[in-house]
Amino acid sequence: MMDTRAQTGLPFMKMHGAGNDFVVIDSRGRGAVMTAALAQALGDRNRGVGFDQLAEITDSDQADFGLVFWNSDGSQAGACGNATRCVADHVMRGLGADRVSLVTARGGLRAERAADGRIWVNMGPPQLNWTAIPLAREVDHLHLPLPGDPVAVGMGNPHCVHFVPDAEAVDLATLGPRIEHDPLFPQRTNVEFASLISPGRIRMRVWERGTGITLACGSGACAVAVAAHLRGMTGRRVALTVDGGELEVDWRADGVWLTGPVARVFDGMLSPDYLAAYR
Repeated sequence: MMDTRAQTGLPFMKMHGAGNDFVVIDSRGRGAVMTAALAQALGDRNRGVGFDQLAEITDSDQADFGLVFWNSDGSQAGACGNATRCVADHVMRGLGADRVSLVTARGGLRAERAADGRIWVNMGPPQLNWTAIPLAREVDHLHLPLPGDPVAVGMGNPHCVHFVPDAEAVDLATLGPRIEHDPLFPQRTNVEFASLISPGRIRMRVWERGTGITLACGSGACAVAVAAHLRGMTGRRVALTVDGGELEVDWRADGVWLTGPVARVFDGMLSPDYLAAYR
């Protein structure tokens, strides 16, 4: 069968949430179009489009839509809170709705538009059992046997949260990849360094597995908020200052809710020749 996708090109959107930037491809009605090779090629900021994550919108018979996330190295991510908020805003506008349901590798989630226009997404309950995070062996997830006494939290992705006096002073480019590949994390891990500014505010910097340093990370913000509350540092609602702006997390009875800015930057079209090279 002839590949009409490669003949006609493929539309995409470029979006970001607090500087956490995404390529969004809508595969509804056409079948999944992404491959690891295409995701990796598109993630190249010199030869592709460039992104922290790619979000592919898919058909779902369980919800309004499905989402599949890809890192810039071609690997898949289990969750991406900021991309979920961006896509939810796009889908809500298309449906003329203020709430939507969606399915990711994490399971069923939902998003809502608040009265102030912000998009909140319920990222589900945190994963705190060592097998669910996951960790390679049973240890105290609130005090991992690693330098810096970090906390492990699963939010669809594994996270290793370090509380430090000054997040700005951390050599994230060196420590991030080293911790990402620590044997304690069989699926690698996202790495966060966080400083408590006040009981209601945290400064956070992040290294994302499969991508590197990013300006924000939604699931990481959720993990930091959960870890801070479990350590007795904050309440269940906290604002997080990240390199790209500000996010807010509210750990409610039904899950960890995330909000922050949403921006649709531009729409584009991947050329037939480009697509043909990565079929």
